[in-house]
Amino acid sequence: MNISWLEDFLALASTKNFSRAADLRHMTQPAFGRRIRALEEWLGADLFDRSTQPVTLTETGEWFRKIAQDLLAQVARLPSEARAVEESWSTTLQFAATHTLSFTFMPNWLRSLEPRISIGAIQCVSDMLQRCEALMLQGKAQFVLSHTHPQVQSQLEMAGYPSIQLGNDTLVPVSLKDETGQARHDVTSGDKPLQLLDYSAESGIGRILHTVLEPELDRLPIHTVFTAHLASVLKPMVLSGRGVAWLPQSLIADDLDSGRLTPVGPAAWRIPLQVRLYRDRSNINRTAEMFWDAVSNCQLEH
Repeated sequence: MNISWLEDFLALASTKNFSRAADLRHMTQPAFGRRIRALEEWLGADLFDRSTQPVTLTETGEWFRKIAQDLLAQVARLPSEARAVEESWSTTLQFAATHTLSFTFMPNWLRSLEPRISIGAIQCVSDMLQRCEALMLQGKAQFVLSHTHPQVQSQLEMAGYPSIQLGNDTLVPVSLKDETGQARHDVTSGDKPLQLLDYSAESGIGRILHTVLEPELDRLPIHTVFTAHLASVLKPMVLSGRGVAWLPQSLIADDLDSGRLTPVGPAAWRIPLQVRLYRDRSNINRTAEMFWDAVSNCQLEH
């Protein structure tokens, strides 16, 4: 049997007309008719009642319609299933990590796991949260590492992807210090607009900031002087004295310790963050499954 005969059969079952079905299959009607007959001869049963106009499926034809659809669906899945089998033996872990965590959290975290599990090759895409989430939703990443907040549901959470909390961080509003050791941008007097270095709408940290502090920020006079996707882009703007930005503490720990940057505003402006690891629900190989189990057991011990 030729697989294309199944497509011929379904075209005729749908149109109930040999001429239209032949057109759909890009062949002459006599050639199309011969292929339908060849399929019936192979099966040893008539699939169509040709005594009616339009033609109708016989009882055998009705039964075979579902069989043909299932067979073609299975054939269509074969390439992806073959790739999945091949990838199941791969030892490379596919990560997507938000830009900040990819160089502030990820290196030390992986190092802490090495006594428990042999970690082989890792392929990591470092980007903003929206693109990291898209990679997992498209089945192109096994794991996503990102900042989260209980009040802000991510695309992966809404889609039901499993996750583990790995650690904590804090989103801190900071300013460069002036010559007197005070914050260059005073945000407590209310006399001047807050010179804000803000996140774009696509930013995951920006989504958290504006969801959690929106009522507070709406009461302030604000002048947005710079906007970017990434905290790592806003940080040098703060260090150059351009304004105030909410930055992850993990990103600015050295600058806070050295006194180059100083927190501003009330304590309520500091936003607690979770560092969370998401995993793909199905597209995961044995190496990735072992890695997930090791991470899960490590978190349970803590």
